[in-house]
Amino acid sequence: MASLFDRFKSIINKNSQNTAEGYNRAIYNWLGESIIWNPENDDSYINEGYRKNATVYSLVNIITKAATTIPFQIYEVENVNDYKRYKSLTSGTIDSTVMQKAMMLKNKSMVELHDTELHMLLERPNPAQSYNSFITELIAFGKLTGNRYIYGLAPETGNNANKYTELYVMPSQIMEIVSGGLMNPVSKYKIQYNGTYEMDASDICHIKDFNPYYDGTGSHLYGQSPLRAGLRALTTNNEAIQTGVKYLQNQTARGVLMSEEGDLNEVQAQQLKDKFKNQFTGSNNAGEVLITPKKLSWVNFGLNAADVSLIEQYNASVKDLCNIYNVPVQLLNNTDSNTYNNMKEAKKALYQNAVIPELVKIRDEINRWLCPQYGDKYKFDFDFTCIPELQEESDKVVEQLSKAWWITPNEKRAVMNYGEDEENEALNDYYIPANLLPVNAENIDIPVDENVRESVDIDVSKFLKEKKTEIESKQTYDNYPQSATNNAKRMLEFREKYGRDVVQGGTDIGWRRASQLASRTALSLSTLKRVKSFLARHKDNSKISDEFKGEPYKDKGYVAYNLWGGESMRTWVNKFLDKLES
Repeated sequence: MASLFDRFKSIINKNSQNTAEGYNRAIYNWLGESIIWNPENDDSYINEGYRKNATVYSLVNIITKAATTIPFQIYEVENVNDYKRYKSLTSGTIDSTVMQKAMMLKNKSMVELHDTELHMLLERPNPAQSYNSFITELIAFGKLTGNRYIYGLAPETGNNANKYTELYVMPSQIMEIVSGGLMNPVSKYKIQYNGTYEMDASDICHIKDFNPYYDGTGSHLYGQSPLRAGLRALTTNNEAIQTGVKYLQNQTARGVLMSEEGDLNEVQAQQLKDKFKNQFTGSNNAGEVLITPKKLSWVNFGLNAADVSLIEQYNASVKDLCNIYNVPVQLLNNTDSNTYNNMKEAKKALYQNAVIPELVKIRDEINRWLCPQYGDKYKFDFDFTCIPELQEESDKVVEQLSKAWWITPNEKRAVMNYGEDEENEALNDYYIPANLLPVNAENIDIPVDENVRESVDIDVSKFLKEKKTEIESKQTYDNYPQSATNNAKRMLEFREKYGRDVVQGGTDIGWRRASQLASRTALSLSTLKRVKSFLARHKDNSKISDEFKGEPYKDKGYVAYNLWGGESMRTWVNKFLDKLES
């Protein structure tokens, strides 16, 4: 019964790769379980491409090295609509203007999390890999074969049952898709390497490039390699290099000079050779006209590199491969068009056309496959603001923001990557320049005497339309329980008594929150929502672990939880916000 239930569960799983029977009958020819063969030879793309071709090797490494410099973050979604707008902005071509708008939407829609289980998993996906090597392998396999496979391992029992605790990048050239029939086109993945191993489809995150080749066998379930389209360019590049190597290895004399009046003996031939060598070679004899009393003929032994156009064919194939991978040819040390400005624009184009689209594809699949296991609203994302080539000069950004009075100071801080100042509520307000007046200014008395300055009271609400929720967000509340204040004070006393080296729990934000609670600082509505979110995620840390019963200040989770007010704060903030929303 258990196996039957598991099969039914896999069929209705929203994340499984199942499609309707009518569609499957129209697309696939088979009815029973079978292996779907990949018509592309991924081994050749790896062996003839990455392992033998310097251009492909360089292109893949340029993309992977640039991608690994962009850090990832884990967020919790608070506003779904703004999050969708943020995704839409970052899925297209990103420049400095788009980046500013995207960061503002990101700060409105999501809250950055710290020290979650998902952080620890991605920073060390498995015991043998770091995040950098993991993401490098994932992107490199995708750029060579068009397929990226992530295998998740989860314990069957315990607190982490059915939650992935290790992630592995599988070698895409030896992965096979096993069909489960019409109702389940992808039931398993199979790998044959020192034995045969099968993995459930739900344990594999398959990120593939678009493949338009439908032949009825299901081969379109594999991604198409970029080198499939560039196979001729790759072959031309390899052959041009191979021909050049053979030419250098097989160099001989350029040809034979013969007399047509009769045979020359060895002495005469040597004399003729020495005469040509002494009188007609060297820079002093360049451009001289040769005159000989005898009639001579020349037989050529072969063509030089210029004659067979090796250089032209090689350069053309390099440009084709760069176009396939969306990498500017200037980044391959192409000296024909290398200037400082060109290189700057080339690096910018690399991120816009090659790196960011690849990371966005990985981001969306990780959010579909992995993040729901750790939280319904958890999202994995990359911090594109760390890319210097996409940032305008600081003085230009500051000048633009200083004129944008319709943006709050905290929103400006977010654009400049300084973070929100939660301690000063005044930074969440709008500051209107004093020289601005409403369009309908009939009711405003303007002084006639220019020597007398009078203040004009302008009703900002006439032209600044704010929603009710935005007005309420500016209100502050200090009616949280005294016990929450006591919990925060106790943690601060721990730190003062034992030192930060011993009391290691909590982040900088957590300690700032404790200072606010200890001093009974009034908290804004947005801050209370963050408190609710944090305490909900870490409610398992409300009690001291058994190993730290006598030394609670060493329990990192317990300390972090009480910095935000502890259990009494969680109970109060849940009731308070529920009542406020109703």
